[in-house]
Amino acid sequence: MSAIGVVSSCSCLRPGVWLLKPGMQKMSSFGLHTAARCAAKDYYEVLVLGGGTGGITMSARMKRKVGAGNVAVVEPSKTHYYQPLWTLVGGGAKQLATSARPTGSVMPKGVEWIKSRVTALDPDKNCVWLENDIKISYKYLIIALGISLHYEKIKGLPEGFHHPKIGSNYSVHTVEKTWKALQDFKEGNAIFTFPNTPVKCAGAPQKIMYLSEAYWRKTGKRSKANVMFNTSLGVIFGVKKYAGALLEIIKERNIAVNYKRNLVEVRADKQEAVFENLDKPGVTEVHQYEMLHVTPPMGPPDVLLNSPVSDEIGWVDVDKETLQHKKYPNVFGIGDCTNLPTSKTAAAVAAQSGVLDKTISLVMKNQLPTKKYDGYTSCPLVTGYNKVILAEFDYDGQPLETFPIDQSKERVTMYHMKADMMPFLYWNALLKGYWGGPAPIRKLMHLGLK
Repeated sequence: MSAIGVVSSCSCLRPGVWLLKPGMQKMSSFGLHTAARCAAKDYYEVLVLGGGTGGITMSARMKRKVGAGNVAVVEPSKTHYYQPLWTLVGGGAKQLATSARPTGSVMPKGVEWIKSRVTALDPDKNCVWLENDIKISYKYLIIALGISLHYEKIKGLPEGFHHPKIGSNYSVHTVEKTWKALQDFKEGNAIFTFPNTPVKCAGAPQKIMYLSEAYWRKTGKRSKANVMFNTSLGVIFGVKKYAGALLEIIKERNIAVNYKRNLVEVRADKQEAVFENLDKPGVTEVHQYEMLHVTPPMGPPDVLLNSPVSDEIGWVDVDKETLQHKKYPNVFGIGDCTNLPTSKTAAAVAAQSGVLDKTISLVMKNQLPTKKYDGYTSCPLVTGYNKVILAEFDYDGQPLETFPIDQSKERVTMYHMKADMMPFLYWNALLKGYWGGPAPIRKLMHLGLK
């Protein structure tokens, strides 16, 4: 995310797709907002779809513009997660419970929380449809529905997670299985995957690999582990500066990287993973594993598929500089659900929130947006239990670093920023609408050098 705040491994921080653990379903009685299974009104000046990072952040900002009673958030989930922490949970460095808070506790005071799902969008009539055929109209619509995980597109999943030796840091229900598989490792292949789809934070699938390798070195098991990164991509990372640094680490730690390999099947009962060779259609490879970490295929939420607000793939079709919809001027998008051509991270959401705030303010005054989003995104590449390479870059894949140092170097300070400082900033600044990314800090840092 950003160098100071919301650097993340995942972006819009949508809840998991399975039933929540009983202990995480409890709601605290904070009395901070209006909550309703059905909306108290059928019209809101600002309607926000989604209560993840982008949705909560923008509802806090909109509350200050139009008043809490004129803002509503549609979100069915009872629990809000800070998913960037799950990299460290999967590596045994943090507890899962520290990443979760009741949705009611992060909903801005006075903003109505509609506990329902959106089933259809009708931007031509300025309304959306919720479950039970409830219609809500709006003056301005902010779409922040995040990204959907599709474990089911891999044959043998998600049921394969009931077996040992397999985990995934992308779901609340499987992240602790990663740590269990890591601890139980004895001898053999440890395989880490990257799917042939867009994902939340392209660095996350390999972060857990570096943590695992470090753990086995620490526990004396490294010589028995054949660490493999099977990625559907043709490069280790999309930004050359950081890719070079990662390749050096991979070489030093004797990690095997197999490019253009896409996981298509898991035979969990046999501990076998089947990969297709993307350079040779129809050709597959079967690997035995002692540990398997799965990054699932991902895509737009179902409600956005074939929606008037979406492009041909299903992503919300917004202007890449203003985040205003290309066809509907009173509709806006933020975060993972959009077709913005940048890496999908919570850091990107932070930067986007500041721009979108300015965009909506001007649109409300019948003025043209002037603030431009440069594609800023960030990924804190965790390379060990006390090391991070802080990657920050723009639409063009050019480094856009906050600090006047070489951020392609592994640093202990950056690790502590990710592990300790950023969670604090997330809960206390970003979700409250006060953090719009590190651009002001970057400007001050670099001005100080002149």
